[in-house]
Amino acid sequence: MSVPPRPDVRRLVEAPLLGRLLAGRLVAGPRPADGLRVAAGLADAGSAVAVEHRPGAGDDADEEFAALLAGVPSAGPLGNRRTFAGSCALRTFAESCELTLPVDRLDEARALGAGAAAAGLGLALEGSAGRVEALLPDLPSARVVVGSEERGAETRCRALAGGRVRLRAGRGRGARLAFVRCLDVLMAGAGEPAVATSDLRLIAITGERAAWHGRSSESWEHVMPWGIRTAEQQRLAAAGSTVRIAVPSGRGAVAAIPGSLR
Repeated sequence: MSVPPRPDVRRLVEAPLLGRLLAGRLVAGPRPADGLRVAAGLADAGSAVAVEHRPGAGDDADEEFAALLAGVPSAGPLGNRRTFAGSCALRTFAESCELTLPVDRLDEARALGAGAAAAGLGLALEGSAGRVEALLPDLPSARVVVGSEERGAETRCRALAGGRVRLRAGRGRGARLAFVRCLDVLMAGAGEPAVATSDLRLIAITGERAAWHGRSSESWEHVMPWGIRTAEQQRLAAAGSTVRIAVPSGRGAVAAIPGSLR
């Protein structure tokens, strides 16, 4: 859900004091296990989750994601999960979870993606179009993250509208206009869009476009950051929408928070 921060911003917010102040409020913590812990608690309470681990500038991203995948089984099975319709279903953590994989930072993105799939996790590929598209033949069930601020975002959404796309809102008027155009393309398509924004106006527009295109609540989802607009998340879920809560962790996660406020 977040764009890579500028290097000067990254250096500031990776400072230990600021990291400690925000850890547990908007960021689960610096370790892969921290994100899994928080995500498992949310999933146990009935929420769909996205684990968004962000290694720091000097960290070994491949090593941290390998540790994250190794920790997935310990996140444990969930009990009977009561849906808003009132029925109960037995689910595992992996069935409720989607892992965001920042492919541009990973040397072993293909192997890590295969490992995530083997663990039963959903997968969202985030990164440059060329790198992501090179991985899709080997990871056909993966979701593709498209930022509305990207050049050619609408064209990319048209090409992917029959599959699984997470449309991420960008900053600025141009990015918001592109977001709405991309949203129309995805809602009119045959795929399963996920819409990542915490902007109340864009959330309202998303609901309007879903209704206009006759979308059932099971055919698309909201993605919203952990700890931000919690009341709105609860309102949407109570109204029957699927809300996936994105849980950030890692030393680089604090720097990405401003990008999630869109």
